[in-house]
Amino acid sequence: MSLYHERGVVLRTYKLGEADRIVTFLTRDRGKVRAVAKGVRKTKSRFGGRLEPPSHVELLLYEGRELDIVTQAETLDHFGPLRDDYERLSRAVSMLEAADHVVQERQANPRLYRMLVGALQALASRDTPLVVPAFFLKVLSLEGYRPQVDECALCGAEDGLVSWAIEEGGLRCSAHRQGPAISPEAVVVLQRILGGQLSDALNEPPSPHTAEIDHLATKALEHHLERRLRSVATLHRS
Repeated sequence: MSLYHERGVVLRTYKLGEADRIVTFLTRDRGKVRAVAKGVRKTKSRFGGRLEPPSHVELLLYEGRELDIVTQAETLDHFGPLRDDYERLSRAVSMLEAADHVVQERQANPRLYRMLVGALQALASRDTPLVVPAFFLKVLSLEGYRPQVDECALCGAEDGLVSWAIEEGGLRCSAHRQGPAISPEAVVVLQRILGGQLSDALNEPPSPHTAEIDHLATKALEHHLERRLRSVATLHRS
């Protein structure tokens, strides 16, 4: 087995045997990596607490045939403010779940890695309502499915965008309305998120149109993934 260094975000964990865990990471250079962390469920574990979602960690691993083995883990960012706020932690977990569904095992996806780390840092630094939907929309763009939000996805009209037909590519004008209605305020914010003005969009306070975007971005990503995000459903029930 070869030894290697890597950086990664803990996406999720599973119990293994009496004291071990399988940890799934989104890594900087190797995409999704699943590794065994031996003895981390013991109270005297050297690094068990460092390998809980959504920790960002520096790792030393042995490469295995199916599962790697964690031999060392040092915390880069524990995202303490997220751990102290159940709702924010739940929203962070929804981003981890989305990344887990998108990234492929041992296929580098450095842009997704950087996006996830940045989104977690943003959510930890300020409780803004648009971090998660913006991340979902950016993931769609990264996957090659950027929603058309600057003009009607059917005719190209730039004015009077009134509905969200994500299955057909994005926003629709009043003449070609399809899908759920969307407010003019939400249209403007969507254009900021996907048009290079993300920082401005993240300054939006909670409002009906930020809730709109949250719902629509979630539905768009779920449509792309062809599955429901369980963490989102749990958050909405709480």
